[in-house]
Amino acid sequence: MTTWSPDSWRALPAKHIPQDYPDAAKLAEVEATLASYPPLVFAGEVRKLKKRLSDVAEGKAFLLQGGDCAESFKEFNPNNIRDTFRVILQMAVTLTFAAKRPVVKVGRIAGQFAKPRSSPVEKKGDIELPSYRGDIINGMEFTSESRMPDPERLLKAYGQSAATLNLLRAFAQGGYADLHNIHKWNMDFVGNSAQGERFEKMAERITDALDFMEACGINSSTTPSLGETEFYTSHEALLLGVEQAMTREDSTQPHQFVDTSAHMLWIGDRTRQPDHAHVEFLRGVINPIGMKCGPSLEPDELIRLIDILNPKNESGRMVLIARFGSDKVADGLPALVRKVQQEGRKVVWSCDPMHGNTLTANGYKTRPVDRILSEVTQFMDIVGAEGAYPGGVHFEMTGQDVTECLGGAQEISEQDLSDRYHTHCDPRLNGQQALELAFLIAEKLSGAGGLAMAAQ
Repeated sequence: MTTWSPDSWRALPAKHIPQDYPDAAKLAEVEATLASYPPLVFAGEVRKLKKRLSDVAEGKAFLLQGGDCAESFKEFNPNNIRDTFRVILQMAVTLTFAAKRPVVKVGRIAGQFAKPRSSPVEKKGDIELPSYRGDIINGMEFTSESRMPDPERLLKAYGQSAATLNLLRAFAQGGYADLHNIHKWNMDFVGNSAQGERFEKMAERITDALDFMEACGINSSTTPSLGETEFYTSHEALLLGVEQAMTREDSTQPHQFVDTSAHMLWIGDRTRQPDHAHVEFLRGVINPIGMKCGPSLEPDELIRLIDILNPKNESGRMVLIARFGSDKVADGLPALVRKVQQEGRKVVWSCDPMHGNTLTANGYKTRPVDRILSEVTQFMDIVGAEGAYPGGVHFEMTGQDVTECLGGAQEISEQDLSDRYHTHCDPRLNGQQALELAFLIAEKLSGAGGLAMAAQ
């Protein structure tokens, strides 16, 4: 293992980083500009998240990580940010109420702009162009000009991330997340559903408890945790030039480096090669690191990666995100969990039930909700059976009333997909489907019938 520096990754192979920028000097200039900008998050916040994730690793809390597949410049709007935030709040309070444990809330937001693609090119008829890689790199329109990587997009992504973080901090700390506002979190299209009614019944019980506490002198003024919440950000660390530019040496603890683009970063299933650039870069920053674990990952390789990324076996540092697909999780996951348990590695086990369950229907990429729910159920059963704690879920969702995933309580059909299919990349759960997932997880965490009793 060579000595690490923020740019040591540049000497190694780097997959899924575009090499076709027309002006390399301009790209370097933009990255230098980003390096002079203020950090988006701070070392103290990163360490606090690591402490919270340590609680998850020990079975004392649950990790809820969700948000957009790929953020877009076009859909950047305060209402969209608010609606995603409040669906995550709904899910978190559902889990906390039913499972009687705190929920660590991490958004796929304020930086989730870049996406690895299975093919570097897209073809329509006789025309072949570079694939759309996310708004931070190029445009979605199928034209040569739009698909050309543009360094100026990096600066626009930074500005949008900064503005998003500013609003999220206001929502989290400024009163919107106060439990007394719980009835206001239910959006109309969710509130008029069976899941929304179920949430309202639970909210009524929480309100009754708050009224009793108020009578005892316990309220948002005397107990700040009732009126605010912690909310962290994350994204896939794909564009390493940007991650390097946003990396700072901690002024309070010299020789420790923080990637200030987000509190938590993750490595995708396509970029977790032990001797490649992405693993090299992330081993040197102190942020919590997620790693996608799919069918191609062997147990010995997993241990090797954990030891590179977390050589001190620090609790709260590593989040292993299983993404197999509902038809493959039973074959692939047990051996990984068993090996990690045998080797004594301290990790958080989380489930990504989205990426292994993608199919095409009626011309649209989609994901059946029943497969998503099935993978989560199997994940929790398998991890528990191996003596580990199923501590989290990682999913793609939006607060918008979209029709991108099939089925669920709304019974979205293949013909319904075209109604409100807005994603720029992969299909997302809408608010009602996300809440449906939260109730399922809560039931698994609290035991059979636990949530049903709570909602009566």
